[in-house]
Amino acid sequence: MGDEDPTATYTVDEALVAMGFGKFQVLVLAYAGMGWISEAMEMMLLSFIGPAVQSLWGLSAHEESLISSVVFAGMLFGAYSWGIVSDKHGRRKGFLITAVVTSGAGFLSAFAPNYLSLLVLRFLVGVGLGGGPVLSSWFLEFIPAPNRGTWMVIFSAFWTVGTIFEASVAWFVMPRLGWRWLLALSSLPSSVLLLFYVATPESPRYLCMKGRIADAHSILKEIARQNKTELPVGVLVADYNVQLQEKSIPSEDSQLLTPRRKQDTARNSSEQSIGGFSSLLLLLSPNLLKSTTLLWIVFFGNAFSYYGLVLLTTELSNGHNECSQSQSHSKKTSDINYGDVFVTSFAELPGLLLSAAIVDKLGRKLSMSSMFFLCCIFLLPLVVHQPAGLTTSLLFGARMCITATFTIIYIYAPEVYPTSIRTTGVGVASAIGRIGGMMCPLVAVALVHGCHQAASIILFEIVIFVSGICVVLFPFETKGRDLSDTIASSTENIYSA
Repeated sequence: MGDEDPTATYTVDEALVAMGFGKFQVLVLAYAGMGWISEAMEMMLLSFIGPAVQSLWGLSAHEESLISSVVFAGMLFGAYSWGIVSDKHGRRKGFLITAVVTSGAGFLSAFAPNYLSLLVLRFLVGVGLGGGPVLSSWFLEFIPAPNRGTWMVIFSAFWTVGTIFEASVAWFVMPRLGWRWLLALSSLPSSVLLLFYVATPESPRYLCMKGRIADAHSILKEIARQNKTELPVGVLVADYNVQLQEKSIPSEDSQLLTPRRKQDTARNSSEQSIGGFSSLLLLLSPNLLKSTTLLWIVFFGNAFSYYGLVLLTTELSNGHNECSQSQSHSKKTSDINYGDVFVTSFAELPGLLLSAAIVDKLGRKLSMSSMFFLCCIFLLPLVVHQPAGLTTSLLFGARMCITATFTIIYIYAPEVYPTSIRTTGVGVASAIGRIGGMMCPLVAVALVHGCHQAASIILFEIVIFVSGICVVLFPFETKGRDLSDTIASSTENIYSA
């Protein structure tokens, strides 16, 4: 049962592979997936709340855009903060705080008496939503390496469920009950996370990285019990201990690794206690600088494009496809074609199926880059005005592609970073993405409001194309690789690529 031979050892990765994906991981998937549904609903409702509040309170186009932008500003702050909290104090504490903030501020938003209070509360919702990468990293750390890509795509499907569900709820609630009811109902999924929080386990990879081997072993035994399997024979050891032992064996990379061997023990020990600004500096260390920089650009482009397409669907179905100056200032909630928004939301389903089919076959890099370039092709005809049906079809195709890239980047990014700074790395990259989401309503969508659809689409084309090029330049492929626990092991991935 895992300890018959004290001379044999195994790591968390080896234990997860031996036990496979079973009942335990399904329960973890359900919990993390509910968090993903919650974030998707809160983000999707931005395309409905803005037009409704603009009509009610007589807001300018800039003030309407600010309702979306403050959420992204909050996510920018939250993504960095919760990443550090979860790397320093544990994954569970990270997503507990985010659930409390998101559900509380989301529900109170429904009672906002004026524009300023709504901005403040939506900013706080954004702070809570910034913890989304913590849940994805937490789930990732329970998945066996061979089928990690497929299960992360399935996890991403919960986002699509959230967007479709929100579009459905808005279609029913907005014309009958109004935007306040939509805000209140959309905050409920975050509350569900609080109800089941007590049953959630800590990540065994995180526990091993912190030196809490006994606690990690207890969780692995529970996984084995629920999956009705057995742990490998031997004693559980931290991944970095195995790496240090392996470095004593000569290899082709010995000349590259030898100068650093004497520093590895101290470095691995220090990585267990990092936090705050020092973890950010590690992301920009020479070993990770290229990966981090390219990831930031891709996250920015992905968020700018994804949320831009969500908002563009509302704008172009609002009559701005055939723009006139009088229309640009007279939009009403009733003008929104909820059917078009609902249809384009379904584009995420084929996007997920496509990413699931190619992510473990073609690899992360080729899958992402091809989807970025295909998205450019779908958007290109929208540089000029198109009939409503064709516009919806083209946005459907573009949304499908950008959903695939969004899904795969959230698989690739956690695989690049070691356990010691994984949620910080993904959190900061996600925060950079939020800048793209924050700029999108103020820049690209504002161009549509000002009857500059061609300029808006060209801007999207440039951002998406540059993102695709950056994916091609990623230093290594992560398909099928074990997760690393230290920066030293992440560096070895680059040398072996």
